[in-house]
Amino acid sequence: MAENRRWDQFAIARFVRLYPGFLLCMTITLAIVVFADTPLLPASFVQYAANLSMFAPAFGQPFVDGVYWSIVLELVFYGWVTLALFTGLFQRRKLELIFIWLAISALNEFFLGSGAARLLFITEFGPFFAAGVLVHHLHAHGRSLPALLLLAASFLISCGTLSVTQHWMQDHYGIAVSSANLVVANVVMHGALIGAVLRHRVRSSALTLALGGLTYPLYLLHQNIGYLAINAAVPLVGKWFAAVGCIPLMLIVSWAIWRTCERPAQRLLRIWLGRAVDVGLARFRRTQAGTQPAE
Repeated sequence: MAENRRWDQFAIARFVRLYPGFLLCMTITLAIVVFADTPLLPASFVQYAANLSMFAPAFGQPFVDGVYWSIVLELVFYGWVTLALFTGLFQRRKLELIFIWLAISALNEFFLGSGAARLLFITEFGPFFAAGVLVHHLHAHGRSLPALLLLAASFLISCGTLSVTQHWMQDHYGIAVSSANLVVANVVMHGALIGAVLRHRVRSSALTLALGGLTYPLYLLHQNIGYLAINAAVPLVGKWFAAVGCIPLMLIVSWAIWRTCERPAQRLLRIWLGRAVDVGLARFRRTQAGTQPAE
């Protein structure tokens, strides 16, 4: 997404990709949680207002749905990429930036353990983001030893940082996936990423477009609404039918949101933001030109 794009184009594209779906799904989730009125999932207008920023914890409010934590990390990552594009470092020093980022991630996760650094530099999940950038770099620019070495390093560091997730699961749920299984999952995930990007095994079609499109609404909706739907259905059909039946329901709802709401909203927002940014940049350039001393 960042390759051969201006910083403002990248920022607009990422905001348009994330915010319309987030706003709609967050509103739907809050409405259903309020209607269900369960003490396990409290909801309020103040919480909703804070979540409009996508950074609810910064305002002392919980996320409307717990899955939103990953969107914060995405926004931080996109912020760094936008800055790198703005300064020209992404175009000229991409691999050097990734090397520095991986070094910071390894230093913090294996030695320092700073929470501030973990949020600012995404050190726990930085190796995964870096792997995605590197795989695309290899696809766009061909194989090179530095890029391959960085990809190997990102994979090895990501295997080490899995322990942070493991400890979180243990603290919150009293049980955690074993280290061996986490590493196996990591290998499968990296293999699928590399195969999908470098081998072109999946051809683009209306079906793959729809499957890819519904994943974001599905992610945003599945947790709290899924809990409520399954709990409501269990007394009627039992836990297994409730769980299995919830899957196609969530898939259909997610597809409908993507098809009828998210895509049209994205198109309109992309046009509006593009024009607004172009006008703003043009005014800024005229102002700058007017302040230049006459020769």
